[in-house]
Amino acid sequence: MPGGLKDGDTEEEFLHSPFIRKQGNIYKPNNKDMDNDSLDEKTMEDIHTKEIDLVNRDPKRINDDVVKVDFEDVIAEPAGTYSFDGVWKASFTTFTVTKYWCYRLLTALFGIPLALIWGIFFAILSFLHIWAVVPSVKSYLIEIHCVSRIYSIFVHTFCDPLFEAMGKCLSSVRVRMTKEV
Repeated sequence: MPGGLKDGDTEEEFLHSPFIRKQGNIYKPNNKDMDNDSLDEKTMEDIHTKEIDLVNRDPKRINDDVVKVDFEDVIAEPAGTYSFDGVWKASFTTFTVTKYWCYRLLTALFGIPLALIWGIFFAILSFLHIWAVVPSVKSYLIEIHCVSRIYSIFVHTFCDPLFEAMGKCLSSVRVRMTKEV
């Protein structure tokens, strides 16, 4: 019987053929040729449950040039025009503490609702980009490729010979200009 057990083969060897054992499962390969770090279950991380850095909250430095406002950036006394040292220290403390606590209060009140709104906005934006924009652009490029081929054939078939003939006919025309006084 073709494909059946051969003499000396056990049923277990037949069920787990060398090809399948060598290649492994495409999702969990046991072959070094097919092994891929991205498929390794230990190295896969879920971006929704990753640890967040509570110390460096702007690792990509997107707000370096925008919101870095310290007391010295806003209030400065030029040489020769100094207030009392106590007023300067109290102003510094008042500015810094007010900015710090107002920011914390505003983020406590509006941070989560705005995060929700921005999450919805970027989810909609991603959805539209993935499911509408990219397929539309790809479809347009496929259709325009077909149209461009037809247009190219039309130009090479009708326009090229016409313009070549006109060029040959008009190539012997000489224009001479003289100025009469």
